[in-house]
Amino acid sequence: MTALLSGQTGRTSTLEEVERLAARYRVPVEDALLIAINLYGIDSDTPRHRARVQVRLGSAPSVPWQLIVPLNANASPFQLQEGQLTLAGQEVGTVEQVDADEAVGGYFRDDGAALTLNPNARSRCVGCAFCPNTLEAAADPRLSEERDLRELFSALRQQHPRHDLTELREVTVSTGCFERELAAVHHLRTLRAVLGEHDVEARIGFLTSVLTSRPAFEELAADVTPFVLRLTAECFTRRDLLLKASKAALVASEMPRVLSRALAAGHGTSFTYIVGLDDLGALHAGVGELAPYVTEFPNFQVYQAHNSVMAGLRTPGAQDLEHYLQARVVIEDIMGPTGLRPTAWECYRPLWYFTFAGEPLAGAR
Repeated sequence: MTALLSGQTGRTSTLEEVERLAARYRVPVEDALLIAINLYGIDSDTPRHRARVQVRLGSAPSVPWQLIVPLNANASPFQLQEGQLTLAGQEVGTVEQVDADEAVGGYFRDDGAALTLNPNARSRCVGCAFCPNTLEAAADPRLSEERDLRELFSALRQQHPRHDLTELREVTVSTGCFERELAAVHHLRTLRAVLGEHDVEARIGFLTSVLTSRPAFEELAADVTPFVLRLTAECFTRRDLLLKASKAALVASEMPRVLSRALAAGHGTSFTYIVGLDDLGALHAGVGELAPYVTEFPNFQVYQAHNSVMAGLRTPGAQDLEHYLQARVVIEDIMGPTGLRPTAWECYRPLWYFTFAGEPLAGAR
């Protein structure tokens, strides 16, 4: 697999430079470091294309953070050797765990209170231009029948930290890859039925751009609640270039109306967005349009370029850490008045870790 190429690391390559940027934008240096790791990846002695790693920063050792990054980023200023993480030769933390980032049928988060499901094989997805999933050798059989879901949940019960699925508060359908609204609604109804068989009353969350109509949301209100729509917005510009057809079909101007329809049916609402694809002006305008229609803090992710082609998709300046700190300020200005705040476990590539607009975040001890 192609490693990150030279010239992709931007201008931020030392701890002193990260500290200066953190001070300029009034963010904790720990937040700036973790954003930078997501942006640049890691050059390691175990050069794996993409992995889940648990990072513990030396300046805040009480809190481990799980990230998904390439470990073969040869041009990255971050290096990992024998568990020690350095930035331009200066130790900044440790990596305690490295796991292959494989798509499996399901996995737990938030200490077993949340479950992410991958019901459709991501290896079959044609993928968006910026998505790393299609680069992986995924071990992810497609779940197309109710029996498959039942078998999956029986297996997941054994994997749960306490073997008790009734503790689940949210079940999120992630790599759904449903091309049609009817198929998505059918799957969600089936999922609710299977959850009921396991006495699970958790809210179902669904990452999608194919659920858009009022009748679909009304059907979900009748059979699937509690439910939250996590609209896969991803970007507001160049959608026909960057997104697969089923996502690109939803134009940015229609997104507020989709969220409004979900709200009117009584559902929770949010969206996913990749920071680094749009310029800051488009980000400001697009997020501002959607903010009045969300009940959950959106999932804002740092864009990761896994090869030279992906690097070329960035908006100008997005190869630099400063772009993401600027984006963070823009989003805080928009989302701050809503009272919604990011939750660390919900996103592997966030812009926030210890603070949001100067406020300490829950869980950041």
